[in-house]
Amino acid sequence: MSFPLLTATAALPAIGAVATAAVPAAQRTAAKWLALLVSLATLALAITVLVRFDPDGARYQLTESHAWIADFGVRYELGVDGIAVALIALTTVLIPFVILAGWHDADPLETGSRRWRPTQGFFALILAVEAMVVISFEATDVFLFYIFFEAMLIPMYFLIGGFGDRAHEHGEKAAATQRSYAAVKFLLYNLAGGLIMLAAVIGLYVVAGNFSLQEIAQARANGSLHMATNTERWLFLGFFFAFAVKAPLWPLHTWLPNAMQEATAPVAVLITAVVDKVGTFAMLRFCLQLFPGASKWATPVILVLALISIVYGALLAVGQRDIKRLVAYASISHFGFIIMGIFAMTTQGQSGATLYMVNHGISTAALMLVAGFLISRRGSRLIADYGGVQKVAPVLAGTFLIGGLATLSLPGLAPFVSEFLVLVGTFTRYPAIGIIATFGIVLAALYTLVLYQRTMTGPVKPEVSAMPDLRARELVVVAPLIVLLIFLGVYPKPVTDIVNPAVKQTMSDVHKTDPKPSVEAAK
Repeated sequence: MSFPLLTATAALPAIGAVATAAVPAAQRTAAKWLALLVSLATLALAITVLVRFDPDGARYQLTESHAWIADFGVRYELGVDGIAVALIALTTVLIPFVILAGWHDADPLETGSRRWRPTQGFFALILAVEAMVVISFEATDVFLFYIFFEAMLIPMYFLIGGFGDRAHEHGEKAAATQRSYAAVKFLLYNLAGGLIMLAAVIGLYVVAGNFSLQEIAQARANGSLHMATNTERWLFLGFFFAFAVKAPLWPLHTWLPNAMQEATAPVAVLITAVVDKVGTFAMLRFCLQLFPGASKWATPVILVLALISIVYGALLAVGQRDIKRLVAYASISHFGFIIMGIFAMTTQGQSGATLYMVNHGISTAALMLVAGFLISRRGSRLIADYGGVQKVAPVLAGTFLIGGLATLSLPGLAPFVSEFLVLVGTFTRYPAIGIIATFGIVLAALYTLVLYQRTMTGPVKPEVSAMPDLRARELVVVAPLIVLLIFLGVYPKPVTDIVNPAVKQTMSDVHKTDPKPSVEAAK
């Protein structure tokens, strides 16, 4: 029996979460180091998965399958394709930086204070989220996926509500109220989506007789499993609704700005760079593969919703007073591009969307973590409370600028390649949608450059005159992310080589081919 590598990659952070939570209360530093070492060991396992994965091999590799709830056809089935491998790599790369960035976020507010939850709990919850996200990317049993898709809401709820941002203009009591509101809103929205998905999961079992993604997809492809048109459409809508809430897609997005505003910067990164990717990933893996006909039927409406997300999110980002809310609305706009690329039903669009998931995770992590370092120094999230920071903290300002330029998809930085592919892939099939979507790029340049101008340039405000520059720990967090943004911006081939075969198989699932060019190339 071969070593269960996928199980180990998900189990290690889960075991690490339990071990971290069990560290004695007085040993906060030991808990931090344990969590960091577990996250690095998980990264090592993910690298092993990446090395062992053959992009030109079978669709699902490193597979594991064991009986679980036999009476209901539920199996413990794992397997990864190129898209899953890329997102597992993203997740395991980001978690050590999240832990390092949040090194002091759960420390007591003052010596002997009991007003803050134990440090151990904070880092244990981060590892628990990592475990659940990783196994969600690996699961090829629909019921198994659903369990962890929903279970990750529990640690996220406590991370938002129990360990929220300490910077609040109206004091600690108001901050606690807002954190509680944001956490409950996050939970209710996602639970509502999950309950609708549960009904669809049950409906799928009634129709197919099992929960195996590979078996159901194969049966659909060879014609041995037939779904009535209306049945397929209702099941698709049940799955898609839950994924659209998680993604988040307009108009199901309103929980995200509150959650990111009230969470600490590392937890905000966990939300939008890691957890939300499960939603867009699941659209590719489950919606298109299980319900190809319904996916094509719903495409026009989904593209319009994605386009609204792009423009609406960017417009609201322009008008934000709060740094974190600005990044949240920018992310809503970016998720619109990802979903647009998925449902453009072209190879370029879906490759770009998958690459966008990876690049958005890195760029948002870089920008949000530097913003968190900035906010922790000043004690305010309001843009108006800053000015002239580049004169007193040039390294902080410089890394903030690079993160911002990546957010607006500057050529030479990673998000540009993915956004370009999404737009090209959309334009070849839906030119009007592609043209309007480019307006989001203009708005991205506006909100990013205005944010930098108002916070970093101009006269030095007295409150920031003594602001220290990035410390060694903070540089260790930010520098690798900046390097990745530049490397993947110049040379995205390592990622595209992994995801492109999986994208071609997804296109085959929905029986779509790329449109032929309207003008033939000269011979």
